[in-house]
Amino acid sequence: MAGRSEARRFVLQMLYLLDQNPDAERSRITRQLSMEFREVALRAFASELLHGILQHQAALDLKIRNTATNWRLERMAPTDRNVLRMGLFEMLYQGTPPAVVIDEAVTIAKEFGTENSGAFVNGILDKLMPATGATEVARPE
Repeated sequence: MAGRSEARRFVLQMLYLLDQNPDAERSRITRQLSMEFREVALRAFASELLHGILQHQAALDLKIRNTATNWRLERMAPTDRNVLRMGLFEMLYQGTPPAVVIDEAVTIAKEFGTENSGAFVNGILDKLMPATGATEVARPE
């Protein structure tokens, strides 16, 4: 769904902003979200995603740290780190199917990250899938 994809891109940009500037005024971010998404359902999705990630960031980061054993969270590219938080949040708290989460996360990581971001995000989220209680995505042989 293109609308949700755009909401994810917006949320990633706001997470990046907060990652780089933790003192950014959150009320301005909320106002920007309201101006960006006129459709109520889409605005609610983006708001829940953004605020949910921020609320559960410590728990999400712990799961990512435990999975990305050779990568310190602080050394990850900010876009990769935030795409991982977003994907994991969707799997854990919103019930988005893992195949959808990984597809969206890889696409966004490729768009906003480095040439290796898509593969990196795919590998970490794939390892995190069993931790969410989801079943493994069927891969073509």
